[in-house]
Formats: sequence, C-alpha cells, structure tokens
Amino acid sequence: MAKIAETSLPQMPPVRVSRTLHAPRELVFQAWSSADHVKRWFAPTGYTVPQATVDMRVGGAFEVLMRAPDGVEHWVRGVFVEITPNERLELDLIVYDDKRNPLFRAMTEARFADALGGTRLEVTQGYLVLDPKAAWMAEGAPEGWSQTLDKLSAEVLRMLTSPEGPRSVVHSAFTLERTYDAPVERVYRALSDEAAKAKWFAGSEGQWRQIERNMDFCVGGRERLRGRWESGVVSTFDAIYHDIVRNERIVYSYEMWLDEKKISVSLATMQIKAAGPARATLKVTEQGAFLDGYDDGGSRERGTGFLLDKLGASLT
Repeated sequence: MAKIAETSLPQMPPVRVSRTLHAPRELVFQAWSSADHVKRWFAPTGYTVPQATVDMRVGGAFEVLMRAPDGVEHWVRGVFVEITPNERLELDLIVYDDKRNPLFRAMTEARFADALGGTRLEVTQGYLVLDPKAAWMAEGAPEGWSQTLDKLSAEVLRMLTSPEGPRSVVHSAFTLERTYDAPVERVYRALSDEAAKAKWFAGSEGQWRQIERNMDFCVGGRERLRGRWESGVVSTFDAIYHDIVRNERIVYSYEMWLDEKKISVSLATMQIKAAGPARATLKVTEQGAFLDGYDDGGSRERGTGFLLDKLGASLT
C-alpha cells in the first residue's frame, strides 16, 4: 500500500461487532480465505462486490471493490498482517473513493471461537480518518458491519447447503462428566421437568429467541425446541425418549436441523450418580452421525459442554 502521512489525523473509537455463525470455525475462517467467498458477503446490504483479490498469507493482498446501489464505487485495499488459522486474522485496510483518494484507514481484527450454536465471530475495527469529509463513513461502520455479518451468515449457510457440495457422514462419539453441588433428585429434575430444563437448555441470551418448546417426558415421548438466532437462522432440536430410569438414567435420540437442513442424528445417554452428600455426577455419552460437513464430534462435544455448564449454573 502507498505510504500515507498520519500526523495529527483524527482517530475514531473502534467498532466491535460479534455474531454466532452456525458452522465450525474452519468453515467460517474459510469464508474469509478466497475471493469467491468474499465477493458474496464483504459489503453492507444492497452493495455488490464485482471484484476482489484475496491472498491469505502474511503480507498478501486483501482488495475488494464495493459498488453502492447508486453505482458509486469504493475500493478497500490492504494486506494480511497476522494469520492464526481458524482463530484470528488481522488486516490493515485503506478505503479509497472512486478517484483513488484515500478516505480512512481501518485496522481490522477477526477472532473465531467455539460457542454454543457454532462459531462466535468477533470483529474489531479501528479507524484513522484520512479525509475529514469521509468521517461519516466510519461513523456508519457499526450498522454496515451488522449488515455485512448478516451476509456472511448467509454465505456460510450457502457453503453448508450447496447442492454442488459433497455428501458426507462423519461418525463420532464422546463422553462428558460434570459433578454438581446438588443432590441427584435436583439434577434429574433439571433434565426431566420442562420448566427446569428451560433455564439451561436454550441458546445464549441476546443471540437466540425461542419459537417453540414442548416436552413429553416419558418413554416414547418427544421433545422439540426451535429458536431463531440473531443471524435469522432457525435451529431445531427434535428428540424421542427410549429409556427412563428415575434419578438414574435417560436415553434418547435426536435430530438437529438448521432451517430446512438436517445436520445430525445422535443417540445420547445421561447417567446420574451420587457423589457424596448433596452432590451428583452427570455422565453424558453421545454417538452421532454428522451430515454433509456441518459438524463433527469435536464441535458437538464443545457445544454439549457449554450446555452442561449452564445446567450447573441453573442449580445454584
């Protein structure tokens, strides 16, 4: 990039936005890694990206041409400063007008972390205004980034559901244990009573809104939970109970869906044992078939771990 004098130029507070994306970290990271992907999402609503260059290596180019609905064009040109695969990206970007005049500099950091529901992406962007007349553009960045992450969510879902994509099944199993400061009966109630389970078996507050919840806790009974994430994607948990021994064991199978896409089929067993006075250990074993690249045993294990920690917090 061309060297630009920055002495006494106005700086603006950084923008921080985050979003839960319903895919493994590897796939969300991949959406930043090629021009084909970036052209579909790296711009606010209504804008298109007719040209892009993405050379994902330290010092490699990241260049995007954004075209507004009225036809006005701006270039974003910069380089990758730091790359930690599936964890962190740092880019040094400059936005130019249609006459190639620099408007503002944007130091951009993206962090990728496992989260309930998939991957939590956090974007931080700091600004150095190079042309005072362009300050309004940086001021509108929070809304612009919110719209851009909506488009990223759609691109990730497209990557998952593309009919051209290969069909696959990954089989995996895992076991998790938690010991709670609560008697066996209270832990069993948190698993078997609809109101008690609603306190912990749900998406994160502010990131997920419940649409439907019902629970018929008996052998042959069904449980169903649907909710809409901040991205607009609807997730569905659809289960049937096969074996119940009060205060000891629960066995059920379940399907997980994202919108109209089935992403996994699993068999789960929950075993409860006393671990001393007023303490109980919960052991969860799951065997899963993860479909068409969405998920794998590691991602589901981490998600289940988040939920078991929420269960523990609900018991206090």
